[in-house]
Amino acid sequence: MKLAVSALLISSVAGFSMDMTFSLGKKKAKKAAPKAVGGASPSAAAWANAGPSTALPFATAPATLDGSMLGDVGFDPLGFSTVPVGPWFKGIEGRNGFPDDLTWYREAELIHGRIAQLAVVGFISPGLFGTFPGNDWTGVDAYSYTNPLEAFNKVPGLALLQIFLFMSFLEFRRLRIIQEEGAGYMAGDLRIGQGEGRYNPFGLEYSPEQYEEKRLQELKHCRLAMVGIFGLWAQALASGEGVIDQIGAGLTTPDYVAKAGYFLPEGI
Repeated sequence: MKLAVSALLISSVAGFSMDMTFSLGKKKAKKAAPKAVGGASPSAAAWANAGPSTALPFATAPATLDGSMLGDVGFDPLGFSTVPVGPWFKGIEGRNGFPDDLTWYREAELIHGRIAQLAVVGFISPGLFGTFPGNDWTGVDAYSYTNPLEAFNKVPGLALLQIFLFMSFLEFRRLRIIQEEGAGYMAGDLRIGQGEGRYNPFGLEYSPEQYEEKRLQELKHCRLAMVGIFGLWAQALASGEGVIDQIGAGLTTPDYVAKAGYFLPEGI
């Protein structure tokens, strides 16, 4: 028994020694370096291939603005067009795939521009054409304020709710159209106007060239309205008066001008 145990121990030590010898004699294989993942960001790649800007001759435009899109004049000094849209937009997939990033940005530009155009009309029309009459339920003077910032706090809540519900309807309808069109979606298309199966109450029938010109006109009006509404809002906030009231006061002849021999304000 003792001989058997001794023989077993000796064979184990011998095997361990042989393993150690062979393992020490072998060179460890070098691990392969991990492959580099990714590369330059889309923004960096777009600026690396930048070209001249039509809107800003002294600056460059990223490669994403190559002039192929309607109204593209290379104006993107902050590089918005080079940044991929957020993952929440990727959840809106139609039967033909996803709209590309630039289509999403043009969609945002048109939607904000259309809202700005309506806002400009809303800022100006009360001073030009008057306001809606009130009643006992809403208040006699509920709609008589020509300063839109002041009027917003005076209008009944149910009136604002109507606007909110109508806007929600348009938004859900727009998202449904995007889902149906997918990658073939044309930015700003609400299926209104000329074309088969579209709501066309005015019977518009433009030629392809005229249609593109009208689309460009809308885009320019959107951009102008977004700048204009910011100016109207800032002026109303600073003065507390509607824009028409301010213009009217500026065009009124002062009393001292009507006096013979007075060419300067009184007291000077």
